[in-house]
Amino acid sequence: MLSLGGAGAVEARLASLHAGLCAALARHRPEIVAVEEVFHARNARSAFVLGQARGVALLAAAQSGAKVRSFAPSVIKQAVTGTGRAEKDQVARMVCALLGIDVGGRADATDALATALCGLLRARDPMTGAAAAPRRDVRASFGRILRGRR
Repeated sequence: MLSLGGAGAVEARLASLHAGLCAALARHRPEIVAVEEVFHARNARSAFVLGQARGVALLAAAQSGAKVRSFAPSVIKQAVTGTGRAEKDQVARMVCALLGIDVGGRADATDALATALCGLLRARDPMTGAAAAPRRDVRASFGRILRGRR
């Protein structure tokens, strides 16, 4: 988890975000980076700031050579909970249950982990190149992936 703080010029915080993401991508070398698609925000300023950060994340992922997959919030919820209309706390509980972790109520952490899980669960099958079919039983799907079977 990167922590940028709230102080300082936006360009300095975005540069710090880029450097942190590039370092993490170089360290972990993922094949796929999953990101949440832009959503409709009530606050235009918040949407603008999130769009800038998302752009930096897309740039860092592209520079690392990873494939980028974008998912709508409802697709992420569907992949993790089995329903695209799940509430934020339901997604958080399921992420913690699937991973066997406790993030101490950090919604940003569970959102990021849910997006990563969605990318993993919806990854293309390496044998056929076809997108993995969505499954209603998320725990079983995740368990198969952890055991090395799709």
